[in-house]
Amino acid sequence: MRSSAALAAVPPRFRDTPGRADVAAIRRIVESTGHFRPDETTIAIELIEDRLAKGLAASGYHFVFADSGADTVGYACFGPIPCSLASWDLYWIAVMDAWRGHGLGRALLRHAEDTARAAGGRAVYVETSSRPQYDATRAFYQACGYALEHVFADFYAPGDGKAVYVKRL
Repeated sequence: MRSSAALAAVPPRFRDTPGRADVAAIRRIVESTGHFRPDETTIAIELIEDRLAKGLAASGYHFVFADSGADTVGYACFGPIPCSLASWDLYWIAVMDAWRGHGLGRALLRHAEDTARAAGGRAVYVETSSRPQYDATRAFYQACGYALEHVFADFYAPGDGKAVYVKRL
């Protein structure tokens, strides 16, 4: 893991516009976490490809990327929930393993929340697994002001429920 001093030497910059190179970057970031199955990684890639093919208006997928030097080291994908007037989903948020624990996830999440708020969003919803592997993920959302709304037992698989968090903006 890179030291905090090494990470601070090239502070991340944020951008909202995706490009073709982000397909590979998202794959690399998601795979670096060690949390996601190959089919889940495929879904993350499908969202960026949909955005690149259709644009923001038609896809509904907003992105924010964190770049350090020439490397993309984190990203979030989010957007308004279809058929709702003011609710948004956080579809994905992931940070390269070496960058975890340095505030980058919080910064990406704040950017997503600010974008939703500016567009009239009043709440952001997050879904994640209830497996012990995701304890730190759930703690992260709670530390960022998200409240556990509901857990659907055995949603993803036996013993793997879906935890839904919400933050009112």
